[in-house]
Amino acid sequence: MNIESIRDYCLSLPATSEYFPFDETTLAFRVADKIFAMIDLDNTEWFVLKCDPDYAVELRESHAEITPAWHMNKKHWNQLNLYGTLPDSLIQSLIRHSYDLVVKKLPKKTKEMIIKSSSK
Repeated sequence: MNIESIRDYCLSLPATSEYFPFDETTLAFRVADKIFAMIDLDNTEWFVLKCDPDYAVELRESHAEITPAWHMNKKHWNQLNLYGTLPDSLIQSLIRHSYDLVVKKLPKKTKEMIIKSSSK
């Protein structure tokens, strides 16, 4: 996947927005003000996603392109090498996994608003 298709997919998820929280080049995607994905626009080789800790280990062991995310909590964040051989379907699945992890931890009322807005 390239940065444009990643951006389009992330923004297609309910209540997702994008912003630059750290600097002018680190693009983050968030739902309800919680980040679920990031990419540096100056170095689009690496894409960072939140991940269930056990699943993160499994992914790292089975895909050389998936490693602990630099500058993030390595237990909960993976970085994907987009210049590798990861299939687009896996990348989309991991984006959705990251998004779902974040939504799952949101307050009930916020989750209900997201569900309501996505059904329109």
